[in-house]
Amino acid sequence: MKIRRDDIRNIAIIAHVDHGKTTLVDQLLKQSGTFRDNQVVQERVMDSNDIERERGITILSKNTAVKYKGTKINIIDTPGHADFGGEVERVLKMVNGVILVVDAFEGPMPQTKFVLRRTLELDLPVIVCINKIDRPEARPETVVDEVLDLFIELGASEDQLDCPFVYASAKEGTASLCSTKQDENMKALFETIIDFIPAPEGDDEAPLQILISTIDYNEYIGRIGIGKIERGKIKVNESTIIINEHNPDKINKVKITNIYEFNGLNREKIEEASMGSIIAVTGVEGIHIGDTICDPEHPQPLPFVKISEPTLAMRFSVNTSPLAGREGDFVTSRQIRDRLFKETNTDVSLKVEDTESPESFKVSGRGELHLSILIETMRREGYEFQVSKPEVLYKEIDGKKYEPMEKVTIDVPEEFMGTVIEKLGRRKGEMINMNQSNSGYIRLEFSIPARGLIGYRSEFMTDTKGNGILNSIFDGYEPFKGEIPRRSYGSLIAFEAGTATTYGLYNAQDRGNLFINSGIQVYSGMIVGMNPKGLDVEINVCKKKQVTNIRAAGKDEALRLTPPINMSLEDCLEFIESDEIVEVTPKNLRLRKSILDKHKRARAKK
Repeated sequence: MKIRRDDIRNIAIIAHVDHGKTTLVDQLLKQSGTFRDNQVVQERVMDSNDIERERGITILSKNTAVKYKGTKINIIDTPGHADFGGEVERVLKMVNGVILVVDAFEGPMPQTKFVLRRTLELDLPVIVCINKIDRPEARPETVVDEVLDLFIELGASEDQLDCPFVYASAKEGTASLCSTKQDENMKALFETIIDFIPAPEGDDEAPLQILISTIDYNEYIGRIGIGKIERGKIKVNESTIIINEHNPDKINKVKITNIYEFNGLNREKIEEASMGSIIAVTGVEGIHIGDTICDPEHPQPLPFVKISEPTLAMRFSVNTSPLAGREGDFVTSRQIRDRLFKETNTDVSLKVEDTESPESFKVSGRGELHLSILIETMRREGYEFQVSKPEVLYKEIDGKKYEPMEKVTIDVPEEFMGTVIEKLGRRKGEMINMNQSNSGYIRLEFSIPARGLIGYRSEFMTDTKGNGILNSIFDGYEPFKGEIPRRSYGSLIAFEAGTATTYGLYNAQDRGNLFINSGIQVYSGMIVGMNPKGLDVEINVCKKKQVTNIRAAGKDEALRLTPPINMSLEDCLEFIESDEIVEVTPKNLRLRKSILDKHKRARAKK
């Protein structure tokens, strides 16, 4: 019998990066009474991962739930960065509506368009929340018009265009249906969710169907499947089967050992759940994202959303440097391989393949940030390995070579506009739009090959003196645009193994900018700096000053070293060329040539 669960609302909060989704979830949790009055709660409480907190971005979609006037609101906080779009795409199958958060000053950005397009394709109702209404430069009326223009551009239906607008300040914990005056709390947003987002409907007497959209893992209880019950009921110790629409051979019999519902930041054990509930289940070994848990008598898989393909690939290999094995706990090819394939269980956008070498693996992802977060996570877990330069994945269509394109939106002060246009033009970027904003910033939109952006972000920050904002999003495939000039600088390469000395570095710094300090262990073939003249230069950073027993007339001058450039992981990946690699250990990041021996390198170039 088909019923409507009026006691539940299932929503996802979607937006461009840094538009305030996670802060908004904080306020919904606080104002629903989820926390005690005297409970100490950190900011952005949903960003539980260390890397998320450090970088101020959401990487993984996370479930929570609040209660408002007897109605349970299941909330999924999603990432805003384009590289984690796969996290957004898959969780939209779990919800009955979304809250689209848009910055009251910035307006719709590239990722806003991406997540909204996916939402409209699934015909989900949208509540638009114009956030950061308290910003001095906020322009809510103009942003509302820009959002409606975006709806029209994406082919929204009349019903979808007739969506409610809520004006909020997540930081202050206020919301209102009026753009000029804020209420004292988030009541306006809660009420809009209850009134506008449809309650889940389905047959709770029909055979069981649960589409798994997220996988979690606990070392004590194994894999945890999270999904929405599309129909029927589920009980603890019930026998079920796991099937997959795209893999007809997959039929696993499993017994549900535990069922959990979300309540605030906790999971609560329950004995039974029915249609419309978002739950977590254990006892489901072998389950993957996109699988369906079914009644054994009625094996009917549910279709799963097609995830966008990866656009960048890198090689992860066993560390082969002279300093290998000194700093990591997991260094063998088997350990690295197992860890990479384990990641594909929870990250649907990641693809891992074996290569012709048993010690090297091809890892494909959605962008530089997507892959660098994986590298940083493995590094913190104690893995030691080396990675190659990111390369774009080409396609062949009708016998022609096609490459992935990015749509880039840049906000930059007018004085730096010429430099940005010139640099992107060299990288085959085509300007498609330019707008002047009220704050003195110019908004530039470009279409550029994905390979043209590799190595540009750090250059962009230097060119704009840290005042520019760059956002990009995948924009389909286009015919190959031709060769792009390589980097304009070369590498300073250590000539011999040893410990870098102040004397050696002092003489070397005339050749370029250094990456290391004195006292650092180096080896022959290790990159210790950059040469602005564009040539690779061998230098001896371990050179010691000759000591004699003849006293000099006058005091030796103290050797003063220029502070070295502190390279982050992203900087390292952007710096390296195709004949260079990054050595990643829990304690250090080192740059090196693929071929360490000077004479073999010279032969390989011929």
